[in-house]
Parts: sequence; structure tokens; C-alpha cells
Amino acid sequence: MKTFSRLFWPVLILLWIAVAGMYLMGIFLVEHVFLYAGAVLSAAALLLLLLGVLRVNRRIRSYSVDLGALLSTVHTDALMDFPMPVVLLRDNGEILWYNRLCRANVFQSDEMYGRSISELFPMLKMEQGHKTDPVVQLSYKKNRYTGYILRTFKDDTRVCLLYLTDDTELKNYRDRYLKTRVTVMLIAVDNYEELLQSARENGRSQKMPEIEYAIETYLKGLGGLLCRIERDKFFALVEESAMQQIIAARFPLLDTVRKIEISPRLSATLSIGVGQHAPSLAEAEKMARQALDMSLGRGGDQAAIKTQAGYEFYGGVSKGVEKRTKVKTRTVAAALAELIGSSSNVIVMGHRFSDLDCVGSAVGLCKAARILGKDAVIAIQRNRTLAGPLIDRLLSEGYGEVFREPQELLESISRDTLLIVVDVHAKHFVESKELYERCRSVVVIDHHRKMVDYIDNAVIFYHEPYASSASEMVSELIQYFDLPKNIGQAEAEALLAGIMLDTKNFVMKAGVRTFEAAAYLKRLGADTVEVRRLFASPMEDYQKRARIVSSATVYRRCAIALSPGMVEDIKLVAPQAADELLSITGVDASFVVFETPGQVEISSRSMGAVNVQLIMERLGGGGHLNMAAAQIKDVDIEDAHRTLLAAIDDYFDTLAPT
Repeated sequence: MKTFSRLFWPVLILLWIAVAGMYLMGIFLVEHVFLYAGAVLSAAALLLLLLGVLRVNRRIRSYSVDLGALLSTVHTDALMDFPMPVVLLRDNGEILWYNRLCRANVFQSDEMYGRSISELFPMLKMEQGHKTDPVVQLSYKKNRYTGYILRTFKDDTRVCLLYLTDDTELKNYRDRYLKTRVTVMLIAVDNYEELLQSARENGRSQKMPEIEYAIETYLKGLGGLLCRIERDKFFALVEESAMQQIIAARFPLLDTVRKIEISPRLSATLSIGVGQHAPSLAEAEKMARQALDMSLGRGGDQAAIKTQAGYEFYGGVSKGVEKRTKVKTRTVAAALAELIGSSSNVIVMGHRFSDLDCVGSAVGLCKAARILGKDAVIAIQRNRTLAGPLIDRLLSEGYGEVFREPQELLESISRDTLLIVVDVHAKHFVESKELYERCRSVVVIDHHRKMVDYIDNAVIFYHEPYASSASEMVSELIQYFDLPKNIGQAEAEALLAGIMLDTKNFVMKAGVRTFEAAAYLKRLGADTVEVRRLFASPMEDYQKRARIVSSATVYRRCAIALSPGMVEDIKLVAPQAADELLSITGVDASFVVFETPGQVEISSRSMGAVNVQLIMERLGGGGHLNMAAAQIKDVDIEDAHRTLLAAIDDYFDTLAPT
């Protein structure tokens, strides 16, 4: 083609030069013969050009046909001898053709023409309208393949080329690695000191080794490695396949150890932290420690698994074990007093929709900080609190400058400002997240079971899930502050009100230390009659509460009441209604479902037989065993009710102790 063009174009150019010359001579010499000759030459040049174009087109078509035939032959031969198995399919999955390697290695000389590819590879769906990924994982007989699908058209028919890579050995190695990679477990006996104190001398030598033997036997049966690192802690390594068995059985070791009775009223419990799917052993051990801290922070008697994606929890159906020693309290009190002394000012903050426990503990710490000579205030939204009677009474005692809106305090924050967060440890539930984020020094004092979204940058994280209330914890701390004078009667009554609220007048979760804290507050002048008046409610609230209680139904020993529509003061009335529902015979837990702007909220209570925290966590909420809540956004009350019923079913079917 290129040679032909070199011969054709010079002749055509000479003709055009001659035509131009004839026209010029005809014009300047005024001779018509030259003009006629130019016209003839022009016609000849045009004819020659037309013939040349036609010939070039014929040569191009001939070249294309020859090249197409040559490429078709080369392509067919190449696919037939291609070093990968290749299958040609219709768009519906019918096998049209396959090469020699596919016949010999994949189909093993079986005739597969006309059959559907889905019969051989059920995981490969080629039906009309089914979207198939271009890279698929396949298996046939004992071999495993990675398939690559290339779609094209042939005579208006859509066809597919399936290239197969036999990576059986590689995938077998991968599966073997995934099954045998090591998972780190840290196991702690929750109540080791109490077990030693409660067990008799002869029983101590029998029961304590029984706990260790139960742990060792269980892990040995799974092929694990166990090492005792402290008196009450164990380090274990298990393979991934064994870990999956443990998860599928929901950590039966917790139940096994719980059945070991040390004394008539005390059984052993374990907390387990697991670091799974970590990139290295060191990282797995770190994740296991974090998981164990989370398990202990949620009250113990449970297992926490930490992966790159977050936490999973198993167990946690029993009550937290009360710690009778106050060594930790004295240590925290000394450190907190030192922090208060070195700060420029102190801000105490609780959770949103603060209650008597939140406000009472905040008032106690604020007064202690002021006695230590620091400017201390309480950040609270007074239009969104459930402790209105207590705040009104404190305002009459001269607390007008102490209660401040969070937005007002943003400008007073400096590098040396100390923020003390009470009765909450979750970042998303503090009174003001902006206030928390601006403060460099943060102290957390809380008793709720630990949540994943906890404040992780606290200088002091004083968290005791066994405590009845934050007010109890603050009452203990104040005793070790070495104050030059005691807090006043008003502050003592505020703290006592918080304890009475969370213990339901010393009925729920009231331990030895709870009564010791109450006795200390009584010595400071707390009047129980005045405290009881803080729980009084108007007649309208009593009527609302009565309507909610009367509408309740019982489902699996759980009383459930719905309060549709926007009801004034419902956030205050609903918890009170949930408390009253517990007085019904045959009710172990209560749930009040009510509507607020943009969401549905659930307030739950229990007498200890049902762990309402676990139920609320399935709905995105939290709390502790006897008292928890949840907020569900963008749903109506009926949908929230159905979701609650499903969570209750899940709890009783999979989590509740047998």
C-alpha cells in the first residue's frame, strides 16, 4: 500500500502542474487552444484521481480481509494452546467451546459442550439479568480456581470468555494459615480476693486449684497453651479454629467456672479479653489487654473480643462483684486532690438530661474543690434536667453562680482547666461534647458498665461498675480529700438523694460500701425526710405515670408500656413508671417506650434477674444491669416496640443464664 501511493501521487502532481501551466498560457497569450488543453488535462487528472481512490479502497479491503483471516487463525490457535484453561460461554451460561488445557485439567476429558456453566460451578450465576463480578472464586471437584470473565459480542450475540487460574494449593495454604493463626486470651478471676477471704482454710486449698484446673482442662481440650502470669490472671494462646469453636459455644468456660461454689453465697467468675485477627502477636496481646479492661469495666463475668473492627461481648449476665477494699479509692482521692490543687479552675459536668445522681455527685465534687480554694462550677443545661427540685433547693442555698450553661464556660477554659466528668463515661452522652473536647485535663468518675465509646484520654479514669451510684463513689472520695472543713448539709443531702435514686431506696445494688457512704452523709447532717421530698412529684405527673402503668403488657416476664405522642415531662415520668412496673407480680424487668422529637426512647429497669443493659445495647443504648436506656432515631413507636421485642427474644434465647 505504501509503495503504490509513492508511484501514484507524483503522476497526479505533474498533471496538476501541467493544467496550471495551460491555464496561465491561455490567459496571458489569449489563446483558446491552451484553455481547451487545460480543460482536457483537468478532466484526465480527475479521472486518474477517481481511479486511484477506487484502487486504493480495493487494496485496503483486500488487506483487511487478509489480515482478519490471518488474525482469526492466529487467535483461534492461540486460545487453543493458551497456557490457561479458557471456556467460551453464551450470556446465559451455555458452554460453546473450551481449549485443550481446560478439557484435560479442569473437565478431565469429560464432554461439556451445551451444558450450563452453573452446573459445574454453582457459585457462578450467569442467568439473564444476573450481575456477575468480573473476578470470581470457583471450585470444581477437588480443585479451586480464580475465574476472570471477559464479555464481548459476536454477530449481535453476547458471549463470555472465562479464564481459569488453578490456585488450589495457594488457597489451601491460606486456609491453613487462617485456621492456625494465633489468638491471644487474657483471663482474670474477678473476685479472687473475696474468694480467698470467704473460703474456709481447708476449702481454700481445694476450690482455688479447682478454678485453675477448669481453665486448664478447657483450653487443653482445644489445643491451647496456658500460662499463669499472676495469682488471678492467666495468659493463653489458641488457634483461630479453636477460637471459632469458643465463640460458637458463647464461651462456656464462663458458665463452668461460675458453677464452682466457694461458699454458700459466693461463686467464682471470670473476665476474658481476646485479641483476634491482629497483624502481630504483640498487637494481639495489646488488643487482649484492652478487651480485658473493657470486660472488667462492664462488671466482669463476661468475655470481650477486640478486632480491628471493634468489640464483641459475650456473657455479662450476672451482677458485678463488690470490692470491699478501699485502697484504690484512697489512691484516686490523693491523685484527684493533687490535680485540683494544680489547676486554675475546675468544671464539673455530667450527662445529658441529668438526674439526681448526676447532679448530686457534681455538687459534692464542686463543693470539695471550692473548699480546696479553687473556682469550681457545674456545667448543666437547666432546661433539660430531670433534677429540677434538687436544683431549685440548691439555688435557694446560694448556688446561683455555680450552675452554668456549658456555652457560657467555653471562654473560661485554659490550659490548666480541670474537667471532672461524673456519672457518665461515654463521649456521645456528656452534657457538652464541645466543652469536653476543649479541656486538656479530664477526670472521669462513673459506675455504669463500660461502653465502647468511652473517654479514652482521661488523666484519671475512676470507673467502678460494682458501685451503686456516682454519688456513692464521690462520697468515698471526699472522705480521703483531707478537707480543712466538711461539705455542708445541702451537699450531703444532694449526694444521699443520688444514692437513694439509683438504689431505689437501698433496695437495688446496695452493698456494704453503699451503707457506709450513706452513714457518712448522715453524720454530715443529711436529713432523710428532706431528701425524700426531692422525690415528690406533682399530681399531673402521677396521673401520667398511672396511665403508662395501666397500659403495660407482660411479655416473657417483662412489662412493656407504650406512651405514644409528645407528653410533657415524659423523660421524668417514664423512669418512674418503669420503677413502678417492677412492683407487679411476675415481672422481672420493665420497659417504657415513649416518643420525643426525632426519635423514640426506651427506659428500662430490672430487679437483677434480667440484665437490661444487654438488651438496651442491642438497640444502641447502654447503662448497667438494673437500669439502662436507649434512643432509636427515625422510627415510629410501633417499629421501636417490635425492635424491642426482638431484642428481648434474642436475650432470652441466647444470653440469659439457664
